[in-house]
Amino acid sequence: MNVDKAHKRIEKRVKRGFQGYPMISIQYFGQSSELASKVEVSFIEQESAPAMAESFSSSTDIRQDETVQTTIIKIIDRVDAKTVTVAETVLPL
Repeated sequence: MNVDKAHKRIEKRVKRGFQGYPMISIQYFGQSSELASKVEVSFIEQESAPAMAESFSSSTDIRQDETVQTTIIKIIDRVDAKTVTVAETVLPL
């Protein structure tokens, strides 16, 4: 899947807002806001359940990595996430 297409699919899910559980939360980490080298995808099945997290790392900007972005889409689809959130900033490592 094309990186731009993956970003659009994720953004479309984010724009829906909170629709209930299950919920996917995406957070990017890196040395600066221009270079995110790690992404953490957290899955919460129901309101009081603990979050399960999966992380991916890259030496380049992971937001432009087609394989990782496609994997995030597959995770969202596989768990049938009703809510998807993406943090607006890249957190420092």
